[in-house]
Amino acid sequence: MKRIHILSALFFLGLLAGCKKSLIEDPQSILVPQNLTTPAGLQLALDACYAGTRNFWGGQDYFFMTTLGTDEFYRGGDANAAAANYAFTTGESRVNTIWRNAYIYINSCNGVIDNAPNVNLTPAVRNQMIGEAKFLRANYYFNLVQSFGDVTLLKNFETEGSTSATRNPIADIYAFMIQDLKDAITGLPASPKTSGVLPGKATAAVAKHLLAKIYLTRASSTAKQANDYLDAYNTAKDLITTAAGIGLSLQTDFSKIFAEGNEDNSEVLWSVQHTANLAYNGPGAASGATGDNTLNYLFIGYYERKPGLVRDVFYGRPFNRAVPTPWLLNVAFKERTNDSRYSKTFQTVWYANNPVASGYPVWTSPLPVGAPSNAVVGKAKFGVGDTAIYMPGVDVTDAQINATRYLLMPPRKYDNTLQPTLIKYFDTKRSTPDVVSIRPVIVYRLSETYLIAAEAAFMASLPNESVAMFNVVRRRAASDPANVAAMDIKVSDLSQDFIFEERSRELCGENMRWFDLVRTGKLIERVKLYNTEAGANITAKHILRPIPQSQIDAVSTGTPYPQNPGW
Repeated sequence: MKRIHILSALFFLGLLAGCKKSLIEDPQSILVPQNLTTPAGLQLALDACYAGTRNFWGGQDYFFMTTLGTDEFYRGGDANAAAANYAFTTGESRVNTIWRNAYIYINSCNGVIDNAPNVNLTPAVRNQMIGEAKFLRANYYFNLVQSFGDVTLLKNFETEGSTSATRNPIADIYAFMIQDLKDAITGLPASPKTSGVLPGKATAAVAKHLLAKIYLTRASSTAKQANDYLDAYNTAKDLITTAAGIGLSLQTDFSKIFAEGNEDNSEVLWSVQHTANLAYNGPGAASGATGDNTLNYLFIGYYERKPGLVRDVFYGRPFNRAVPTPWLLNVAFKERTNDSRYSKTFQTVWYANNPVASGYPVWTSPLPVGAPSNAVVGKAKFGVGDTAIYMPGVDVTDAQINATRYLLMPPRKYDNTLQPTLIKYFDTKRSTPDVVSIRPVIVYRLSETYLIAAEAAFMASLPNESVAMFNVVRRRAASDPANVAAMDIKVSDLSQDFIFEERSRELCGENMRWFDLVRTGKLIERVKLYNTEAGANITAKHILRPIPQSQIDAVSTGTPYPQNPGW
């Protein structure tokens, strides 16, 4: 299948390092602003606009800033403690990376938008290119405004550096993003399923989704407008009601959404593409650093340290950065009879794969009470292909643990080295466990459109509409397709806590939880309640990230660049 290749690029202060979309990816020379006067040069610039998305969706820096330190995931044993637990400073490199990359690629987008009207293109091609750039620009600004609050609004292409800068109110940023998306919708193809649209390309469908999400987010900010919740609901509903006609629909089985090779399925509105060519994956790609897809590493604990197991490509490389909180496993995913999402989200069984016989435990004398009838002192408890670890998700006695052939791990035995493992990003097609993933990262999908509509309807005092939207998503997750009604909720079930739980069941680990908690004003409360390690450090200042010290130091002319409160 052809897909758009997103190429590494620097297109900032008039410089672009990138390359043309091609079956044979070959780095090209550095381009200067004059190249933006030709169709080929403008296309290279647009490719550069897409390049920055890999630094957000797939890279470790963004993962640290959106996933760890929330009510869903706490720090795995090998995660950076300061970054995960709100102990970082204004010099934190991960925060700086988000800020810097957003502005680099905003300027790339500005270059396309400003220059496209003067390039010899057909009106349809020109409008589509501008629409793609405006969609991407809105994404970059959305990340900035959610993370930092008031930020500098750059509307036009910058070709020279400046030593002065100001912060624009978030109301201005929201209005700018909303107009960008309204403009984009009119010029983009209808959906990812429109003929000729490559995976990863912007379409009107995903622009509507992002517009609805921005309305929902603005509604609880200081820039809120009276109709924001209704606008969020109506925009999301418009996409939902027209979805079937443009080739979009929920997958019938929750497990198929993230199935390897199915990243271009009917539910996916937009994904970020990755490539096997490390030349385009940014600095440090070969070792799994920023710029490539490392999400397949980050949720995996140290299964290989348990008897009968060695590292392999099917179970993945244990980077051990994120561990699910007890709240996520025991509250959000408590219901596992009618709801299939727990078993389709987490790995709880590992089968022995160690070919070395000495790697297996043996029965010792005396045999424990309750040992299997065929247990023999001195003989291996299990062998290759047998269960090596099983996490039943409920408590068992120590006697049961001792009498079981394999490692039986109830929740009280979980720690920050091994717990149920998120499987959404598994990549078993790599040549070795240590190779980075080239799977596309799914960013926006139709089930979240339903959840946006449901939450917006609830906040707009439209409870029946909210229930209807939630139930569509919940019925898809039913364990028994013949009894989907068992998943239905009623108006009396609606609450903000229920919304948090439902978003976790559907979207956990998908690079958005920190934003959800900030958006709803619940970050500090829920982190203190459900993530005790991070909760020990979090304070009111953490509802915004610090403006990077490098940005403050760079403003040497005029009014100093303001820092966020408390930093």
